[in-house]
Amino acid sequence: MEYVTLNNGVKMPMAGIGTFLLSPDEAEASVLYALECGYRLIDTANAYVNEKAVGRAMAKSGLAREEIFLETKLWPSFYEQDDAVDKTLQRLNTDYIDLLLIHQPAGNYAAGYRQMERAYEEGKVRAIGLSNFDEKQIREILDTCRVKPAVLQTEAHPYSQEKELKKFLDGQGIVIQAWYPLGHGDRALIQEPLFAELGRKYGKSSAQIILRWHIQDGNIVIPGSKNPSHIKDNFDLFDFALTDEEMARISAMDRQKRYYTSTPELLRQYAEMVPDVDGQK
Repeated sequence: MEYVTLNNGVKMPMAGIGTFLLSPDEAEASVLYALECGYRLIDTANAYVNEKAVGRAMAKSGLAREEIFLETKLWPSFYEQDDAVDKTLQRLNTDYIDLLLIHQPAGNYAAGYRQMERAYEEGKVRAIGLSNFDEKQIREILDTCRVKPAVLQTEAHPYSQEKELKKFLDGQGIVIQAWYPLGHGDRALIQEPLFAELGRKYGKSSAQIILRWHIQDGNIVIPGSKNPSHIKDNFDLFDFALTDEEMARISAMDRQKRYYTSTPELLRQYAEMVPDVDGQK
């Protein structure tokens, strides 16, 4: 495993498993298997409605709590609920969260951020950050925050490398965590001849080459899967390294192509959506 040290000194694994779109049963099985394979970073969210399942997998793993880096996200409809963090802790069956993010720049996200700061100061959270925020929205937080965000979770992959955003974040000491690290499974990306070429050289799949590129470029990755062989392969990234020339060739593939675009209407919908967190298995 390789690690990044966040701007508050907390050490975070650079590769983990995501649980977006996994049912509770799928999330529990995937997280448990991932932990057996050596993963130590788990990403979930209020909105995924599988936090209880993630908590069960952690308990079943037999690992000490401090061996696992647990990350979750507050949903907009909970930003103004004073007990949102405590309820999240209860669902995850844990005393603390390693990294807590504001999931969307929707609703009263300033209140949500203040709630995370309180949780951080009370020792319920070890680090806080943002998800899906752009530079302007990040600057808003930086202008008013008591606790600086440590991580920005955002879409990033070889077709959308977010070079300007990363330059800004580097100056602020904020690390990027990539969702859709494999480009939302885009065949055109996965089948790029360069990845096949490098895969032959290193004895790796195209997906493993892409994930290795992320790590060497400074991006934390959380590919999600319920397929055991994919889960295992997505973690087999630490026995090789791309050369500077190979990194440059992948850098040249950037075409600023995103698979998700936020809109004011989407953000309004997010603010009104209330995930059934209490009804989850």
